[in-house]
Formats: sequence, C-alpha cells, structure tokens
Amino acid sequence: MNAVSAPRAWRRRGSIKRGLLVAAAAVLMLTACAGPSGPNNTGVYLLIDTSGTYNNEVRKAEQIILYVLGKMQPMDSFAVARIDTASFTERNIIAKATFDDRPSTANQQKRSFAGNVEHFVDQSYPSPYTDITGGVLQAIEFLNEKQTGRKEILIFSDMKEDLAKGYVRNLPLDLRGFEVVALNVTKLRTDNVDPREYLNRLDAWRHRVEKGGGKFRIINDLERLDGVL
Repeated sequence: MNAVSAPRAWRRRGSIKRGLLVAAAAVLMLTACAGPSGPNNTGVYLLIDTSGTYNNEVRKAEQIILYVLGKMQPMDSFAVARIDTASFTERNIIAKATFDDRPSTANQQKRSFAGNVEHFVDQSYPSPYTDITGGVLQAIEFLNEKQTGRKEILIFSDMKEDLAKGYVRNLPLDLRGFEVVALNVTKLRTDNVDPREYLNRLDAWRHRVEKGGGKFRIINDLERLDGVL
C-alpha cells in the first residue's frame, strides 16, 4: 500500500467501525424498549361437576386429567377441584402441583397427582347444588397467583348452575388473559324437551366469559382433547 492510498483505507475502516457501533447501539435500544419477555409456562385449573346425576360422569374426567398431566411441562401448574354446593374454597381442590424442571421429581409429582385424583373418583358422591361461579372464581385466584403465561380453566360440567339459598354469585368475572373451555356438556332431560334451554345456557356462559375479557369454547367430543393445550 503506498502513502497515498493508506489514508483512504484507514478512512474506510473507520467508517465501517462507526457503522458497526451505530448498528450495535440500535440493537441495544430495541432490546431495551422491548423489555423482558413474559412467562411462557401454562396454568390449568380443571373443575369437575359432582352435582346430581352428573356425578356419574366423573370417571370420564379422570381420563381428561391424565391427558393434561401428560402434557404438563417444567414450571407448568395444574389443579383439579370439585364443583359442589360451595366451590369458592381451597378445600375443594383435589390435587395441585407446579412441576419441577427435574424429570425424576416431575414424574413423582405426576404420580402423586394421579393417585389423589383416583382416590377422589373412587370416593366421589353427588352434591345437591352446583356452584360453578364459585369454582371459576377460585380458579382465577389460583392461576393469577401462579402468574403463568397461559391460563386455562376447564369445566367438566353440564353448565347448569344451581345455587343454594343465600349464595351470591351474580358478580362480574375478570377473565382477561384466560381461556375457559366447557367439556362434556351433557344434555339434560329438559334440554331434550326444549333444545333452546341447552343453547341458551351455553350462550349465557359464553357472554359472561367474553364480557369478562376471556375466551370461551366448547369441546364435547373427548377425542378432540388435543385442542385443549
């Protein structure tokens, strides 16, 4: 390189370095503006209706629970609770866990979880009333406390709420960021007489969930459970 061309090469190198510094600064600014990403784990709260004759469907719920257990990943949270006369209580929770990132520990948690559910199914008895709203409120509280990135409330029920005298449940549900899935919504005898009762019941729940900012859907074909998670 001669004396004339050397300064030009240095200027070119300097220009390239300045360009790289500017690009690096831009990347850092974009990263700072984007902020930290939120959690990407999943929280599932499954409610099982045990009222009246629907208690006969509980063994089907066990299949769903085992399916969800198989889908749970490290740091995911899962809880199963009973819907009965008064469902807004932790005492209704049958099993709950946040799964460890160590496979051996997570497998042990899942075995214990499945054992608790099996015991519940064997001992389940019908309740006289159906407090679905109380169960949903408990689910919201549980999943918000876990701060999971995705929040799913699964309701295994005919979606017919029947409250005991004095129970107040006509309050709004804050379901922003939640998906509510009604599973195995069996038709009641009165639905067969007048199908509008069945359709109106589901429309009322859809409206209530969406009014609270959530998403609502129905899965009656339990072979389509791959769409749950």
